[in-house]
Amino acid sequence: MAEKIMDFDIAAHLVTDADIVEYLAAAFETGEVGDVTHALATIARAKGMTETAKSAGLSRGSLYKAVGAGANPTLSTLLSVLDALNVTLSVKPKLAA
Repeated sequence: MAEKIMDFDIAAHLVTDADIVEYLAAAFETGEVGDVTHALATIARAKGMTETAKSAGLSRGSLYKAVGAGANPTLSTLLSVLDALNVTLSVKPKLAA
């Protein structure tokens, strides 16, 4: 008998602010723009794309473009989306290798 594999959607598990912060921090730690934009898209989906776009001062379509595959959002857009998601950036020195 074949096993049925169910799709896993991390957005369904991003319930608390702590969940969101941990997920986004892991994306930033990779240093890859694609990981960050994918995480932002997933978090926005978890919170509601329309509501996130409105809070960020963007149209829904602009939000999709800003966090879609291959996107490279401007710093202004990134900060607006982070603010809409109720998170902020912080800076710390790299650890010595």
